[in-house]
Amino acid sequence: MRILLVYPEYPATFWSFKYALGFISKKAAFPPLGLLTVAAMLPPEFEVKLVDMNVRPLRDRDLEWADYVFISAMSIQRDSAVEVISRCGSLGKKTVAGGPLFSAEFEDFETVDHLVLNEAEVTLGPFLEDLEAGRARRLYTSDKVPPMTAAPIPRWDLLDMGKYSGMGVQYSRGCPFDCEFCNISALYGHKVRTKTTDQTIAELESLYRSGWRGSVFFVDDNFIGNKRTLKRTLLPAIIEWMEKRKHPFYFNTEASIDLSDDPELMDLMARAGFTAVFVGIETPNEASLAECRKVQNKNRDLLACIKKIQARGLRVQGGFIVGFDSDPVSTFDSLITFIQNSGIVTAMVGLLNAPRGTRLHKRLTEEGRLLKKISGNNTDFTLNFIPKMDKQTLVDGYERVVKTIYSAGPYYDRVKSFLKEFDPPRNTRPRLRFSDLKSLFKSSLRLGVVDRERWHYWKIVLWSLFRRPRMLPLTVTFAAYGFHFRKVFRVQ
Repeated sequence: MRILLVYPEYPATFWSFKYALGFISKKAAFPPLGLLTVAAMLPPEFEVKLVDMNVRPLRDRDLEWADYVFISAMSIQRDSAVEVISRCGSLGKKTVAGGPLFSAEFEDFETVDHLVLNEAEVTLGPFLEDLEAGRARRLYTSDKVPPMTAAPIPRWDLLDMGKYSGMGVQYSRGCPFDCEFCNISALYGHKVRTKTTDQTIAELESLYRSGWRGSVFFVDDNFIGNKRTLKRTLLPAIIEWMEKRKHPFYFNTEASIDLSDDPELMDLMARAGFTAVFVGIETPNEASLAECRKVQNKNRDLLACIKKIQARGLRVQGGFIVGFDSDPVSTFDSLITFIQNSGIVTAMVGLLNAPRGTRLHKRLTEEGRLLKKISGNNTDFTLNFIPKMDKQTLVDGYERVVKTIYSAGPYYDRVKSFLKEFDPPRNTRPRLRFSDLKSLFKSSLRLGVVDRERWHYWKIVLWSLFRRPRMLPLTVTFAAYGFHFRKVFRVQ
């Protein structure tokens, strides 16, 4: 049987880094890890191909080759997914859909032939058995949570790795917290399930043997959900493996703010090669944190926590939200001040939205305030509910926040503030490579000559060159990020 795996296109968003990727000659930030994992679960006699539409177009001849087209998507990819499903229908090709978009909203996709939902380790097997027996049903779903030990090593051989800026691996699923606006616990539960240490090292080894070098993203929604296992087994094993392989990767991941409470854990992560961590900070307003049950962020000096993490060699990428019922009108100025003082260069600020499956969605439905489905884009100026604050005041305030923090002056001020304080362990410091020189050349032409903010670009590059030369590759990266963010937020 011929199986075509299709990953729909996503638009230019905050995390797509679309406008920055050109500086390093890449097409997409990360490959579709879910589809690569599903590919490894298919029978070995199946012929399997992958088309990531973020890397190349989906051609009719790709579809004509296939017996079945497997599609996985997130909500941000809805429009492209609908188009792919329509094209499959017009060519008479059977579709099989799964992943977050379809698991949350399967009722909206009546033309999909088979829906294999939730976690594939549970639902894909029964579908394949029924398919072989000629009795495949339309819907396969389960509330069972499989152990992570059931997840195979992804099929890296299906990728053109040179098209991506980073690779992804998954160590755990689930989160011990229950923030009102987050659907992770609804999808994966509160109990943190992990792969074994041997399993994770084998996955890193497979990436290494596939020829990959560079950025690897642990896609876990909260990497530190099981701190004891991390400190006792996984991180020491990664440190040993990285030393044996002469540090071929550098890692980033997501974690809760209580990482700052554990110096041992931070030090181990830095020694293992972790260079960045995304933290959901949300808001410095205590009342809003209490409202959304962000218990891990309450009653602490969030700014001091960020500084602690960055002092250990892990640069913080921050997530922020405006639009909570408890947000005062002053929240916009407070947030701008907080972000600028934090030195967080990559600060994603979004309007609050209520995804299906969250307690927020349930509460707003009961209150008669829910309006529509979310777009899936965290930064697109849309709301799917009626806010307590005047809507126009909220949207205008949000726009002022993002256009302030991503204007060239404030943005490069944060970059310089961060670089002055940041001192990563020597084994994780960026090493100047030929690709960095190529990126420097491209950015110098585009950002240093053509871009209207070229004065800011040269000022930070020359400062880094003479004051923090080891940070020059990171400085150029931040400059490219700034260009991307200004494009996304249409900052003039």
